[in-house]
Amino acid sequence: MGRTRELKELLADIERAGLNTIAGRKAPRARVLLIAGRPGSGRTALAEELVRQVADRYPDGVLRARLTEPGGTPVPTGRAARGLLGQLPAAAAPGADEDELTATLRAALASRRVVLLLDDAADAEQVDELVPDTPDCLVVAVSRGPLTGIPDVRPCVLGGLDTHSAVDLLTRRTGPVRVTVDPCAAQQLAEECHGEPATLLLAGGWLADRPKVAVADLVAQLRADPAAGPLDRVLGLVHDGLPAAAARMLRLLSLAPAGLVDPHTASALAGCSPQAATETLDTFHRLALLHQVPATGLLYEVPGCLHPLLTALAARLDRPAELRLARARALERTVRMLHACRLAAENGEAALARRQALPRALRFAGPEEAATWLDERREALLTAAALAVADGELDTLARRLMSQLVRALVAHVGTEDATCDLYAVHLLVLDVAERRSLPREKAAALLNLADLDARTGRTAEALTRYRAALDAGREGRDPYAVGRAMESLGGAHQELGDLDRAADWYGRALAERLARDQRADAARLYGRIASAHACAGRHEEALRHWRAAVTEHRRGGDVAACARALGELARAQEYTGRFEESLRTCREAVARARRAGDERLEAGLHLRLADTLERLGDPTAARLHRESAGRMLGDELAGVPEERG
Repeated sequence: MGRTRELKELLADIERAGLNTIAGRKAPRARVLLIAGRPGSGRTALAEELVRQVADRYPDGVLRARLTEPGGTPVPTGRAARGLLGQLPAAAAPGADEDELTATLRAALASRRVVLLLDDAADAEQVDELVPDTPDCLVVAVSRGPLTGIPDVRPCVLGGLDTHSAVDLLTRRTGPVRVTVDPCAAQQLAEECHGEPATLLLAGGWLADRPKVAVADLVAQLRADPAAGPLDRVLGLVHDGLPAAAARMLRLLSLAPAGLVDPHTASALAGCSPQAATETLDTFHRLALLHQVPATGLLYEVPGCLHPLLTALAARLDRPAELRLARARALERTVRMLHACRLAAENGEAALARRQALPRALRFAGPEEAATWLDERREALLTAAALAVADGELDTLARRLMSQLVRALVAHVGTEDATCDLYAVHLLVLDVAERRSLPREKAAALLNLADLDARTGRTAEALTRYRAALDAGREGRDPYAVGRAMESLGGAHQELGDLDRAADWYGRALAERLARDQRADAARLYGRIASAHACAGRHEEALRHWRAAVTEHRRGGDVAACARALGELARAQEYTGRFEESLRTCREAVARARRAGDERLEAGLHLRLADTLERLGDPTAARLHRESAGRMLGDELAGVPEERG
């Protein structure tokens, strides 16, 4: 409302010839439109309307990022870039630094036509790092003031609404009767509010909640405290007019992570029932104290312009111990919700019994509802974990929260799709472990981070973390972490092509497992050592270790693993010229695969038998084995290449 002129100017600015065009050069980057104004001036609403009107010109969609936390802390550019990448079918490796993330973002946008809406930018550098290097995109930035340093940007500066628009906004909130009866008072109220939309909405909500109060009475109350700003004065009136319990809940909403709040969060903060919290949040929404998040149920957002004011009210009216207790209650409720969310993804009678044992308010109707809940609150949950770790006094709750968050993400999102979030959580776990001198937890966090690095191709970084995990495991006398780190170091060296070191680390891990009589792990490690020797061309060594692996699998009774090891042993025998032995071994492998019920493994072994028989000059038998594999694999066999020595 009341921004028609500004909207026209912004639309015209898209087509305006830039300095490069005037100079005869092609524009190297996307056009940046800047909407500047105080929080509460309606700058984000104007930006959203602008984006809505031009979205059809940019077929690859609209990307959104908020560049300032609700508490006023600037969002790191790398995190903003990762968030934007998450809205595209593109991704960067977890652990990538800021330069790599912004470069990946620019590369992903180079062939696309998108609009970037960058809300609440703290400075020019934040925006400049995210601007695409293509004139086919458009950037709409929202900030408090001009972004000096970005060339060819003419800011659209928003002040208050004109009197007519301000009165119109009040009329929509309060109804026409009181404005019509005293139009002068309505104009005076608009002036007292400085025409700020957020202040007018609060004032209108306050009047709508008091149908017998005249507009002039509100004007008189606002003039009684001219020292404070208009938004402070109106929020103070709204706050003081609430019941004591509701006013306390309103103040405590400033503690909600990422400014997102639902009945469970509100009830935990205030120490009331979820039903009472639901009713109070509905009242806050009606009074324009909260915005409802689109396409969600009962999920609300604290307006950015109100967040610092509510924080100040809480600091003035609530004791620090009460605020800490409220934050702890909210974390505890979040832990329980994440536990319920994870249980919703589990099947079986035992999982059903565990779900039934939960309080009714914490149960999800099914896995779909739990997955939706998790998706809508992922940012808030990650923020809650980060805030809990930063607090320093809530480490026990923080550790429980991070444990449940990891399990819920793996259960509903999957390790691959949740890699970046898991990486962030494991970094937080590492922070707590180092601060609290917990070497076992430090080793576990380092192993998890290294695994994610290795999975995404950052093998050198993984190697460094595996070594650190080994040191932490030794310090904490954690044999599992020590063995895992040694084995993983072998895998990292093998990935880097250093096969001698790979075999050496596998051997150290094997000695650790054998010393603790962990035969299944020892069998696996014999196979990994054999694999490293085979890659290095040391087939006699590979043969010796595959025989040891087969022996351990037989002893452990793992039929399928034994069949796979026999298949590899047959390959090693063939490489060393022992064709008859290879044939016997491979036949035993087929029999064990059949006993294990692993049809794909059995088919693969039939193909290996066929290759060996062909080398021994028996094409008829080879054909029979290929036909057996064909019956098992069907159409897949067409894509299986024949082995040739």
